[in-house]
Amino acid sequence: MKVEFYRHNIGQEEIEAITETLQSVFLTTGPKTRQFEADFAAYLGAEHCLGTTSCTISLFLALQALGIGPGDEVIVPAMTFIATANAVEHCGATPVFVDSEPLTGNMDAALVEVAITENTKAIIPVHLYGQMADMKAIAAIANRHGLDVIEDCAHCVEGQRDGYKPGELSTAACFSFYATKNITCGEGGAIVTNDSDLADKMTALRLHGMSKSAADRYTAKYQHWDMPVLGWKANMFDIQAALLIHQLKIIEDRLQRKEHICSRYESAFSEAGVEFPAVLDNTKHARHLFTVWAPLGKRDDMLSMLQEREIGVAVNFRAIHLLDFYKQKYGCQPGMLPVAERIGDRTLTIPMYARMTDDQIEYVIKSVIEINNELK
Repeated sequence: MKVEFYRHNIGQEEIEAITETLQSVFLTTGPKTRQFEADFAAYLGAEHCLGTTSCTISLFLALQALGIGPGDEVIVPAMTFIATANAVEHCGATPVFVDSEPLTGNMDAALVEVAITENTKAIIPVHLYGQMADMKAIAAIANRHGLDVIEDCAHCVEGQRDGYKPGELSTAACFSFYATKNITCGEGGAIVTNDSDLADKMTALRLHGMSKSAADRYTAKYQHWDMPVLGWKANMFDIQAALLIHQLKIIEDRLQRKEHICSRYESAFSEAGVEFPAVLDNTKHARHLFTVWAPLGKRDDMLSMLQEREIGVAVNFRAIHLLDFYKQKYGCQPGMLPVAERIGDRTLTIPMYARMTDDQIEYVIKSVIEINNELK
């Protein structure tokens, strides 16, 4: 049986929305983008939402709007996708890596305060795989030290922890709508914030630094625009937004199916002794990815053996402080952040998406358990 690593959920509603947009006046940032921004802000309970072209550029724009640059430090987790730290690098600032919680893989909030120096300006927690980091603890630390918090929510739209959603306890929260995400437009992102001044700055920065967008200039009497700041080209456009609007409406329904799959995995793997990250009692998990921890030193063997059974797999992630760029620039060495490194050496991601059939789910379970037992 073949089980693809991921299958998207684009359906007839999204196809019709794209067709409608293609037959309209605006293909760039226009009414569909504004509708999605309003809907997404409402879903999260945020004051402002800006559609962008990726979570990576969203992180960068937030950092830029906060004035973070050369000489500044930003605390990031070692267990995340490279974009989290890369956005800091692109600002000219320095990422400071913090180790993971052993049970979840998320940034260990207990280690954040130790990493703060006089040069620290912000913290970027990542909600790994869809489970939120300890935002209450991180926000309290940030408040004590006068730091900004930018949430990397690339894995987490639907999540909650301690009753808080993404964006509620931070300066800004950044999201991804990449092809494998819970809602997708192929490539895309968003930023939410409750800070009106910050929202205005990021709105200008995402479109060259211009004072007016195309919709502002061409849907009423023409108005000249200015360029008060130097910006970038990072605006979501209406074709992307048209794909997202309906998906957002049914995001909770899709989550129920993914929760069913994950519950089946967790029950079977717990009984069979297959290790995987814990889900905390006080959380609502967004269920972006499901990872298991292979026997130590056997992860790549497990990957190959699952692929031989035609099961799609991935690695999310290796500890990024040990990737060549960061090792060479900052002298990072094995053993510096042992929990993230151990997870990075053992983790692999198995298929988990709403379109999986029950037969596929059971085939993945059977295969993982058999291979795990063989490799122990």
